[in-house]
Amino acid sequence: QVQLVESGGGLVQAGGSLRLSCAASGRTVSRLSMGWFRQAPGKEREFAAAISWTDGSTYYADSVKGRFTISRDNAKITVYLHMNNAKPEDTAVYYCAASPHALATGREPRYYDFNYWGQGTQVTVSS
Repeated sequence: QVQLVESGGGLVQAGGSLRLSCAASGRTVSRLSMGWFRQAPGKEREFAAAISWTDGSTYYADSVKGRFTISRDNAKITVYLHMNNAKPEDTAVYYCAASPHALATGREPRYYDFNYWGQGTQVTVSS
């Protein structure tokens, strides 16, 4: 089993930056593909970013590409989401997710690619 705990959410002004963290326990994060999804009020959960454990390949939704960066620290067993140039439409609950498998290539990761989920952390971007 894998436990995921997110932190770092909060309020940020548009154009500002925020760093989300996801601490994994129960299994070394270097053997986990990790992802971030987000869900805004009244909307479905959507993919934001992911990193595969096999070769460290990263994946980004078009809406965050060039602004968000996903990274991992295997020593700290933590995955980060660096959010730059935040926009009001980035406001959502952000969920960390993990999978013991490599991510499929050629397509955007889906929620069903991940087996484990954190409880979520709120990010609010004010205009």
